[in-house]
Amino acid sequence: MGADQFQFKQFTIVQDRCGMKVGTDGVLLGAWTHPNSAQRILDIGTGTGLIALMLAQRSQAEIDGVEIDLEACIQARENVARSPWFHRITVHHCRLQDYTPSGEQLYDLLVANPPFFTNVYKAAHPTRTLARHDDHLPLIDLLKSADRLLIKEGRLTVIYPCTAVSFFNQLAQEQGFFCNQRVWVKPTPHTPPKRVLMELSRSSFSYPDTEITIEKNRHIYTPEFIDLIREFYLKY
Repeated sequence: MGADQFQFKQFTIVQDRCGMKVGTDGVLLGAWTHPNSAQRILDIGTGTGLIALMLAQRSQAEIDGVEIDLEACIQARENVARSPWFHRITVHHCRLQDYTPSGEQLYDLLVANPPFFTNVYKAAHPTRTLARHDDHLPLIDLLKSADRLLIKEGRLTVIYPCTAVSFFNQLAQEQGFFCNQRVWVKPTPHTPPKRVLMELSRSSFSYPDTEITIEKNRHIYTPEFIDLIREFYLKY
C-alpha cells in the first residue's frame, strides 16, 4: 500500500485528497473508544472516515460524521461506500457548529480528534491547516456542541496534547463535563507522554489514570499497543 491508501483488516482508507492522513492519533482514538451499547455515534471532523469505520466495525450503531473540508468529505463518503457498513454511516459536509442531526435525535457518543494548534505557524497546504488548527473549531465550540448534541448520559472521547490538558479540563468543567478516564500516551519507554486519551461525561466519577507506550524500539510496537489495534491492523 502506498501513502495514499491504507488497508485495514475489514476496510480500506484512500486518503490522497485529505489534509490529514491515517496517523497514530486517529488509530489510537478509534481503537480506544469503546462504543459499548451506543445506538447513535457522531464522529467530529471525520476526515478520511477512519474513526467512524473503526467504530462501525465494533458496533451496530448508526454513525454520522461531520467534515468541514469538501474534498475530505467526498473521500470519506467514498471510503464508507466501499465498506461493509455503508448503510450505517452518513458523512455530512458542514461545520460542527452548524450541524443539526436528522430528526434532532441526540447521540450516545461523540468522538473527536480535534484541531488543537492555536496562533502558531500554519502548514503550507490549506487542507492540513484546516485539519490541525482550531480557527474553525475552537475548543469552546467543541464542548458547547457536545453539550447540545449528547444525551444526558452521553460520552465524549478525545485525544489531545498533554501540554493542554489542564486548559481542556477547565473549559470542560465550565460546560458541565468531567473527565472520567485518562490514558497518557508515550511514544517510547524513554520519552514523556505527548498525547492523552480522555473520556468525558456529565458525571463526576473518575477512574485512576493509566498509560500506554506505542513503540518499545523504533518501528517495533509494544504488546499493549498491539493488543489495542489487533482488530484492525493486517499484520496482527
